[in-house]
Amino acid sequence: MFITLHRLHRDEALDSECLNPQPKASTSSRPTRTKRFLAFAVVSIVIVSLSLDVSLRFVPLPAALFLPVPESVRLLDRNGELLRMEPSANSQFSRRVDENKIPATLRDATLAAEDKRFYRHGGVDYLATSRAAVGFIRHGRIISGGSTISQQLIKLAQPRPRTIRTKLIEAVQSMRLEQLWPKDRILAEYLNRLDYGNRQRGCANASQFYFGRSVYELSRAQAALLAGLPQAPSRLNPHRHRKRALSRQRWVLAKMHAIGRMGSGQLQFALDEPLRFQPPHREFHAPHFVAMATRDGIPSNELNVRTTMDLQVHREILRIFSTRLSELAEQNVQNAAAVVIHNPTGEVRALVGSANYFHPNGGQINGAWTARSPGSALKPMLYQLAFENGFTAASILADIPCEFPTSTGLYRPVNYDRRFHGPVSARFALANSLNVPAVRLLNELETQTFRNRLEALGIGTMNRRTDHYGLGMALGNPEVRLLELVNAYATLARLGTHRPVRFLPGGKPASEHRLLDTATCWLVADILQDNTARSHSFGLDSPLRFEFPVACKTGTSSDFRDNWAFGFTPEFTVGVWVGNHDGTALHNVSGIMGAGPVMHDLLTVLNRRFGTSWYPRPADVLSHKIDPLTGKRSMRNGIEEWFIDGTVPERETPGDRTEDGRAKLPAIYKEWFRSADNHLSKVAVVQAEKEAPRILSPIAGSVFFLDPDLPESSHVIPLRSNPTSLVWHSKSLRCVRRNGETIALMEPGRHEFTAVHIDGGQILRTWIEIRGL
Repeated sequence: MFITLHRLHRDEALDSECLNPQPKASTSSRPTRTKRFLAFAVVSIVIVSLSLDVSLRFVPLPAALFLPVPESVRLLDRNGELLRMEPSANSQFSRRVDENKIPATLRDATLAAEDKRFYRHGGVDYLATSRAAVGFIRHGRIISGGSTISQQLIKLAQPRPRTIRTKLIEAVQSMRLEQLWPKDRILAEYLNRLDYGNRQRGCANASQFYFGRSVYELSRAQAALLAGLPQAPSRLNPHRHRKRALSRQRWVLAKMHAIGRMGSGQLQFALDEPLRFQPPHREFHAPHFVAMATRDGIPSNELNVRTTMDLQVHREILRIFSTRLSELAEQNVQNAAAVVIHNPTGEVRALVGSANYFHPNGGQINGAWTARSPGSALKPMLYQLAFENGFTAASILADIPCEFPTSTGLYRPVNYDRRFHGPVSARFALANSLNVPAVRLLNELETQTFRNRLEALGIGTMNRRTDHYGLGMALGNPEVRLLELVNAYATLARLGTHRPVRFLPGGKPASEHRLLDTATCWLVADILQDNTARSHSFGLDSPLRFEFPVACKTGTSSDFRDNWAFGFTPEFTVGVWVGNHDGTALHNVSGIMGAGPVMHDLLTVLNRRFGTSWYPRPADVLSHKIDPLTGKRSMRNGIEEWFIDGTVPERETPGDRTEDGRAKLPAIYKEWFRSADNHLSKVAVVQAEKEAPRILSPIAGSVFFLDPDLPESSHVIPLRSNPTSLVWHSKSLRCVRRNGETIALMEPGRHEFTAVHIDGGQILRTWIEIRGL
């Protein structure tokens, strides 16, 4: 309307002049026309600007702009030391810097390199765009870029094919962006999204990766180097193309000086500053631990995740591995694994799955989570179960030759040293890791009961029927994982309280419950720390001897494929496996030689750093002197033993000894007493009891295998009885006398035997099964 009225007045004036012309200077109307033109131009620009401003409000922006930049999660040890940075969703490493914390050095360098008029344009730099267009027309290729930081941010948020249409869209969107966000936010978002090469997204991570320092600590020279990288991150990679990167840096510094971002003295100082780049390295500590800690995912909305790991303990383990494994290299020992649990919390303070994660021979296999045979390492759980069922540390167990029928044949356990020790106390048997007493103990307790206990303790790898394991469970034939077995020992260390392991502290406390009896756990711990009790097998100066109280146990699998060592105090439980990930056997390396020294060194470190203690004696545990051969309270000088109230044995009577003071042993020791293993002739006798006739071998239900590769002279079964005068018969097998003993000649099938007393009285029966191979 304003323009229309103006035109009406102008037309009326012209008409008046035509009707009444007045003499005047010819140039008098020029200023008036100029003013009118300028007024019209200003109004037009205002209208166009308002129209553009309104129109831009309807321009959509990339949705990714309003989403947070995916950031990398930092996994920390319990003291805040970096273990590893997990890549974000785009497989790059990124950390955000807030807009009010962008350092001036990096801001100035970036503006000099990318957009010197950033704070003066509205999203599009028309001068830079015109210069870029002229250069392209003259040379037929891009000579200089014309995109502003705002336009580049749009491109980073929504990559598109690089066309003229794309450029126009990004220009319009950048102007819209400048309507919404202040300049500092645009710059901060840009710096947080830039690709600086080597999978580093954002200035914060790039600063740490290339220079090993925070972005806030960058010098002008370092900031200029970083500011130059996004132009061509691969071509300017300072680790591979140092000269190119430094040439680009000097160009950025010159631009900073040219636009007044620094003086001549500052420029020269920056040019003279030597740049020292960090080696291309990312923190990668405790990979097996991190894998276990994150297998159920990383806590949401947390960028700094503190774990239970103590990185210093982890480093000590690697140091110990390096020293001890080098000592055993000639025995074909190549690898090891270790776990440390903090007993009061259940936190895993260290978990090392191999001696060298990057070793080509199975270094990435997690030995702490690989199921293997533990050998004798399950015995403490068996004895604790026995103590709950009425056995005591003084209970006498028969370490003598014995046979047990199984679904796969006769099972004849032997001890590690292939000797039998006769009557031994439970303390002696456990401390010296005797096999035969453990098997006899399990036979009385039943295998299913023991299996149930192991599974309650967290052993989760027993996936076969119980009769498959049989009595061999006492000697560790089920394969177990180191981590699970260490936590089972930790339950003993907590005197019966079971708690799941934890890799992440805080949050909901791990559920715990009382699983084992306190006093029986204390008895097991007391036996396992008794260096005198185990000296018969291990000596007084073995790796199991400490200068402070430690309950410890070793284990060795068959053929020396795996060996183990465990130790605990009230504060820590340590477990070590030594072996080869490919399953090859070690050369005569037992648990006491391989895993034992590692366990000893590690517990010594823990004691030195944190201190350790020992358990007070439970109020219901009492001391009595007992006779080591009878297990009864001694009438003379016996040995001290601990008993839970209500389990104290009866007092020895005069009938338990001969007139000359020797202990009377039951008749089951008769054969052992005649053997070379007998060491008790001067202090004991076998009672002369008249035994009822009985079959010694074969035991009913035994299974034998007929091996065609063995000579026929081996295809026989000894028939033994007490007394030896019994006469043997079988309807399906030939029974003959050879070399003073009766034998049966093997044939496949099910066979029955009768053994008849010589006077024709009592008839005994048994049966066996013979299978061909």
